Amino acid sequence: MNPYEIYISVKHKTLILFKNQQPYKRYKIATGAILTPTPGGTYTIVNKDPETGGPYGAMWMGLSAPHYGIHGTNDPSSIGHNVSHGCVRMHNKDVLELASIVPIGTKVHIGG
Repeated sequence: MNPYEIYISVKHKTLILFKNQQPYKRYKIATGAILTPTPGGTYTIVNKDPETGGPYGAMWMGLSAPHYGIHGTNDPSSIGHNVSHGCVRMHNKDVLELASIVPIGTKVHIGG
């Protein structure tokens, strides 16, 4: 059984990784802009794709919501703001760490 779950707070711009229902890691993130908000709900990580740069930074983790994911960024100054097209952006070192911990199938809860 997968001991990990991810909780994303759009309001607080944080991603919290839980292990065995206990907070394990906390990361600062960027979320969707007003016109392209990050969708609330519960999803799963369906794939991982190491990127070689560009807008998705060092890693893409696709969600079960089509066209949405958790990824790195080539603009680290965007972290902490509502600037994406709905995806969750992380610092590249953080998304690489997270991707190395969580398996495909990990639940991702996105809320306020």
